[in-house]
Amino acid sequence: MSDIIEVMLNNDKPIQIKLLSKIVLVAYIFTLLWLVLFKFSFDIVYVLEEHQTRDLGLTLFTGGLREMMYNLVVFIPFGLLLSVNFKKITFWQKLAIISFFSFAIEIIQFVLAIGVTDITDIVTNTLGGLTGLTLYIFGKTLVNSRKLDRLINITGILIIMLLLVFRFFVIKVKY
Repeated sequence: MSDIIEVMLNNDKPIQIKLLSKIVLVAYIFTLLWLVLFKFSFDIVYVLEEHQTRDLGLTLFTGGLREMMYNLVVFIPFGLLLSVNFKKITFWQKLAIISFFSFAIEIIQFVLAIGVTDITDIVTNTLGGLTGLTLYIFGKTLVNSRKLDRLINITGILIIMLLLVFRFFVIKVKY
């Protein structure tokens, strides 16, 4: 495994790295949507038909600390992966994308009635993305940006694989 990581870190083919970065970002977004909207359930129709909950939480920070930390941590990779994939757009544009994506997820939950639409989720998701964006900027001061991008890609692949392993062998789905 360490040999594979070493090859990926030292590979100087920018086209392959860019393609890998985009694949990792898309895989992360699909995994994130599957997690947030359907709680890793394979029976999406069942979730849509049998778990109708439409609630609107407009008071900030009324949920538990655990859920807020969970939302923050889950969105850190979004900021990192946007930074890897979109070098030409500004920090603020990336943050706006993260905020809009989080808002869109909450609206989808409300429209489909599959969860609580909560302003706190939007704030904590955005803070998670902000943390990822900031970590990327900090990381560039310590490491060459090409190596940082590769490291983020490798980490993203490992995290997605780990989530899938947990989903199939450890996590019991709510629905």
